[in-house]
Amino acid sequence: MGEFGRGFDATNLTRMMKFAESFPDEEIVATLSQQLSWSHFRELLPLEQPLQREFYAEMCRMEGWSVRTLRGRIDSMLYERTALSRKPEELARKELATLKRRGEVGAALVLKDPYILDFLDLQDHYMERDFEDAILRELEMFLLELGAGFSFIARQKRIQLDGEGFCKLCGIWATASLSCWPLADARSA
Repeated sequence: MGEFGRGFDATNLTRMMKFAESFPDEEIVATLSQQLSWSHFRELLPLEQPLQREFYAEMCRMEGWSVRTLRGRIDSMLYERTALSRKPEELARKELATLKRRGEVGAALVLKDPYILDFLDLQDHYMERDFEDAILRELEMFLLELGAGFSFIARQKRIQLDGEGFCKLCGIWATASLSCWPLADARSA
């Protein structure tokens, strides 16, 4: 260790070897290393699935996540909650390739199941109004959970369905990346 300096102890050498195994493509490493720090890569190294690592690395690059944000997304199992994780590997790779090439985020990367709404701090039993108020109080956190590109449009919006009746929705959001309007209704069926 003394011959090569402090950074070459057994722990760091092990990380370096894991890094070389996890990211064998020099071109990808060169691209990512311009936007991600070594600390980002250290968070990605323990992830066993290559697609999972690639997903988090690409989302870091696209959305400019800090190391803390990356750690939070990994801890909340963001990859596992996206539709991408349930696709066959070949389709998932194509989706990630499109994200890398064009910067286009498809539905499989945006939509999650389930959404984690623990930050609303609601009790086991609550009224629809409590839920709506909690969402509006925590709207910033809610939009961060949805991901980049969403914006809040309306609250308690009355819309007509199939020309027959009206429905009042708790919230309406817009997303530029999907060119659609996700709707939310807190009432249970």
